[in-house]
Amino acid sequence: MKKNSVKNIRINAEVQRELSNIIRNEIKDPRIHPMTSVVMAEVTPDLKYCKAYISVLGDEEARKDTMAGLKSAKPFIRKMLASTVNLRNTPELIFISDQSIEYGVHMTSLIDSVAAGLSHDDEDDAAPEKENGEPEDGVGGSRDF
Repeated sequence: MKKNSVKNIRINAEVQRELSNIIRNEIKDPRIHPMTSVVMAEVTPDLKYCKAYISVLGDEEARKDTMAGLKSAKPFIRKMLASTVNLRNTPELIFISDQSIEYGVHMTSLIDSVAAGLSHDDEDDAAPEKENGEPEDGVGGSRDF
């Protein structure tokens, strides 16, 4: 079986959705941050292992606590996954910390701050108008052709 077969893609999506539901609704561990999401799940073709990429929107301490909480809840999560996803084998879970969402939020805030700085500069650089209301550079206004 190929690694990216249609069946494997469907299994990955189903496992990711169920892991998200389990982490959000079933686990009561206070160490797990409320802004935790499963970015991606990769199940091996033989269904033995599943790499779950976990993103925590918070500081480094929140990320470490969440990963520790998930590691201690691994048997419970696997049991819940077995009861919700009908697979021949329930994969062994491997949680991997993923900062892609946090990185994206950071980059968006940087872009927004640069764009805000440019928009203030654009107002200052506007072409000065003549007394009759037309720009001095001759662009714009009404013309007879």
